[in-house]
Amino acid sequence: MKELLKFLKPYTKESILGPLFKLTEATFELFVPLVIAGIVSNGIERNDNAYILKMGGLLVLLALIGLTCALTAQFFAAKAATGFAASLREAIFENIQSRTYSELEEHGTGALITRITSDVNQLQTGVNLFLRLFLRSPFIVFGAVIMAFTVNVKGALVFVVCVPILFLVVFAVLLKSIPLYKKVQSSLETVTVKTRENITGIRVIRAFNCDDEESEAFDKEIDTLKSLQLFAGRVTAIMNPATFLIVNVATLAVLYVGATQVNTGIIERGALIALLNYMAQILVELIKLANLIITMTKSVACGDRIATLLKEKNVKEETSEIPDENKFEKIDSVEFDAVGFKYPTAAKESLKDISFNAKKGEIIGIIGGTGSGKTTLINLICGYYADYSGVIKVNDENLSGYSAAVLTKTLRGAIGIVPQTAVLFSGTVEDNLKWGKKDATKEDMDKSLKRAEAYDFVYGKKGELQAEVTEGGKNFSGGQRQRLCIARAFVKEPEILILDDSTSALDFVTEKKVRAGIREIAEDSICFIVSQRAASIMDADKILVLDEGELAGCGKHEELIKSCEVYREIYKSQFPEAAI
Repeated sequence: MKELLKFLKPYTKESILGPLFKLTEATFELFVPLVIAGIVSNGIERNDNAYILKMGGLLVLLALIGLTCALTAQFFAAKAATGFAASLREAIFENIQSRTYSELEEHGTGALITRITSDVNQLQTGVNLFLRLFLRSPFIVFGAVIMAFTVNVKGALVFVVCVPILFLVVFAVLLKSIPLYKKVQSSLETVTVKTRENITGIRVIRAFNCDDEESEAFDKEIDTLKSLQLFAGRVTAIMNPATFLIVNVATLAVLYVGATQVNTGIIERGALIALLNYMAQILVELIKLANLIITMTKSVACGDRIATLLKEKNVKEETSEIPDENKFEKIDSVEFDAVGFKYPTAAKESLKDISFNAKKGEIIGIIGGTGSGKTTLINLICGYYADYSGVIKVNDENLSGYSAAVLTKTLRGAIGIVPQTAVLFSGTVEDNLKWGKKDATKEDMDKSLKRAEAYDFVYGKKGELQAEVTEGGKNFSGGQRQRLCIARAFVKEPEILILDDSTSALDFVTEKKVRAGIREIAEDSICFIVSQRAASIMDADKILVLDEGELAGCGKHEELIKSCEVYREIYKSQFPEAAI
């Protein structure tokens, strides 16, 4: 949690001024019971209306000063808390972006979403309340005790006994609550994951008529969260009644002691009223402090989770040599030398002893059965995974020396990739194409759309390049989404072009035309085409055949037909009538 204080450092001024104005307000508030005591003893009992009006005016003045100080403190506290939360979200987002796929998969999407939304919101609320109340409430409590001694020592002794007991109750509840709220936030993560899965997979759920089963599973997770929240709520709920009980008993004691002294003429009625007002102030502030501590308990639990996430940096982050951002501006070769890779939770390696070399101007086809490691291989080219064995070189530069964050600023800027799942973002067609090249002109985009066979359907839509793209591109067909994603990669004119089974939704005629566009792009780049269709990679300059993570063959189509049994079986299954 201490590590997060650095995000509050830019708001040091606000973090100091907020509590200071609150303390100023509290100071004036402590004088209110004395003024009321004076009105009762010197004004009402003596029928001195002038004194009553004068002291009444003083009360109004104290109230106005207190209100001004409170509003100013609220402004500074809100500014500091909001700025703190904004900086923290930026840091979490940057941390997530710098992670490898392995690290992201370890946490899960739901957990990361919860950290950057719910956890940060809870911290923001905690910081705001802390700056406003943490100093003010104890100051009022101890100030009221001190001021009580100026009124009557015997009555003030009740305060001396009451306050330590109150703080003991508050901190006992605090120690019990922190671990409970950590469990609550963990359960909230599970609910977030379940919600996300159901929303993104709603079509599949309905297709298999699993609505009831998913509803039951969701209800089970919600019930678990509810049970944890209720238990944590019951523990923290002890605080208010316990506080009320102690303060009310103390109030009775003050009344007994004070009334006895009033009857014997030791103190005046105004003094007794002042003691009761100070006890009321203590009650109000302890309730505020109790609520603050409950909020802070949740905030500390959330802060610990965020701090843990931010501490988990890429193992190479601190030791990486940061290269020039233009280091991979021109790429002439990609080389794998005995590369192996195993997913953290996998029983065996996904890739074993993979070696090949690709040069500029070449199209490299990658083919193999389901689960043979095709996507894993191209993810390694992009540097998405760091914990591999062997050597991966780009322009004879060993990538193992660079962290994910550094590769983001260098290598990935030279790569254009079309993943297996066609992902479009809400906005317009032009917005999506400019993900590939921010300063792309209309001519650049038109050229890329024609190469990707997307020009006709884009210009057939209302708005053309300004045509709306809904979330996920749901207003386009599967084949149209794929072609727009390919056009987005084309417009970048990348040094390395990667297409990961990105033409699976296209018919053979359209795919053939898209391959012609790929050939044009490949003249000035290295192109990797991943596919399960032999027809998609037959004309590649080099074909890598993967079989259960191993390189079963490498060469041109004609060579592999003769020398590679795995490739021959794939080809024969798709072209049974072809002569081999």
